[in-house]
Amino acid sequence: MIGFFDPMYLLFAAPAFLLMMWAQARVKSAYHRAMQIPAPLSGAAAARHILDQAGCQSVAIEEVGGQLSDHYDPRAKVLRLSHEVYQSRSMAAVGIAAHEAGHAMQDAQRYAPLVIRNFAVPAAMYGPTAFMVLFFGGLIFSMPGLMWLGVICYGGVLLFQLVNLPVEFDASNRAKAVLADLNIVDRDGAIAVKDVLNAAGWTYVAATLQTLMTVLYYVMILMGGRSRD
Repeated sequence: MIGFFDPMYLLFAAPAFLLMMWAQARVKSAYHRAMQIPAPLSGAAAARHILDQAGCQSVAIEEVGGQLSDHYDPRAKVLRLSHEVYQSRSMAAVGIAAHEAGHAMQDAQRYAPLVIRNFAVPAAMYGPTAFMVLFFGGLIFSMPGLMWLGVICYGGVLLFQLVNLPVEFDASNRAKAVLADLNIVDRDGAIAVKDVLNAAGWTYVAATLQTLMTVLYYVMILMGGRSRD
């Protein structure tokens, strides 16, 4: 039995699943609290101020749909903010906007982990599909080499997530520092921003742990099959 039908997989996945549940609950709680604390600027205005001060005037800011859909697009050089973050004058909004502006600053400075992460994007996008085709194709046709190749492809997702961790934490650290330096947040605001960004950081840790445990599970399956041969 492989995957969700195998109790052993559930044992492997449980720590990451519990950590993700805790992290998401913490994000929602911290975000809700920070949304109640007013800020002198909207998320969009704060991002524009930060980018201009960092010499990133060419980076555009756009409003997009969805909740917490905020991201920086390094190809288009566009910082996209969800409606709530774009419009709101709250500590949650300026914290998230500053975090995304941090990614734009990383891009402008050719921050090495971000460069590596950008190269690893195809592995994250296509790794799971390649894994499914190769691993289960190898399982059906009794070709262990093909199964190992599938696990290696899924390992590309893990590589992306491992590189992504310093990228995300660095962007958050930049956000906390620049918000204080530009006097966009006061002491209480800085605490609220820190809570939101730290909580969000744990979701990346949980996702990385989940992928690691999945890779280890399938390696265990393959090693177990080899030991029985």
